[in-house]
Amino acid sequence: MNKIYLSIIVPCFNEKKTILKVINQIKRLKNIKKQIILVDDNSSDGSKELIKKKLLKRVDKVIFHKKNKGKGAAIKSSLKFIKGNIVLIQDADLEYNPKDYYKLLEPFKNKNIKVVYGSRVLGRKKIPFSSHFIHFSKSFRIFGNYTLTKISNYINKQSLTDVHTCYKVFRKDIFFKLKIKEKDFSFCPEVTTKLSKLSCSITEVPISYNGREIKDGKKIRFKDAIIALITIYKYKYFY
Repeated sequence: MNKIYLSIIVPCFNEKKTILKVINQIKRLKNIKKQIILVDDNSSDGSKELIKKKLLKRVDKVIFHKKNKGKGAAIKSSLKFIKGNIVLIQDADLEYNPKDYYKLLEPFKNKNIKVVYGSRVLGRKKIPFSSHFIHFSKSFRIFGNYTLTKISNYINKQSLTDVHTCYKVFRKDIFFKLKIKEKDFSFCPEVTTKLSKLSCSITEVPISYNGREIKDGKKIRFKDAIIALITIYKYKYFY
């Protein structure tokens, strides 16, 4: 992977419990030339102070928002600092494991591959519905992601298994062509829909996933699913 220079964008909002662990995991990865851009979205739980104390000299660039703007806005703030030829989005929680970078970067050995998504669905055994029913909130999110993926695929004429995965990886040129507009979690459906309109195919690889519950800091809510649908229609038919 010598030809790959990876720029990792890490949006962070109220992740005091995990931000150090995530950065440490990224730093420990070997044989990947990387740049870490950490964006604190005006955290109020002590994350901001922790970053100033522990991480200013451990990452390549730190950006502090004076107001909470959202994940998409954090990604947009990083654009002018990107140096790598490959760009990866990494959430600041521990739901996604940086060890999967090797899987995510492997397809880019083929120069024709432009975008890779890490799928939480590929390679997983199907779990009986009765098991999910015990944990209703988790089951509801799984069903919601499945439904959104199906709708997105239908509208965008794609065949993805996990459109709302955090792990989205792009060649720099295609990433900048997207001209991101959305400031919140709508970044995800915006990007997927714009890639469809550019006729850019998306390669998926299986990744590990350790999903959190709301009580643990999970920020996605039902309203975000509704906003995602609106975003798909907006960028498909009106932009």
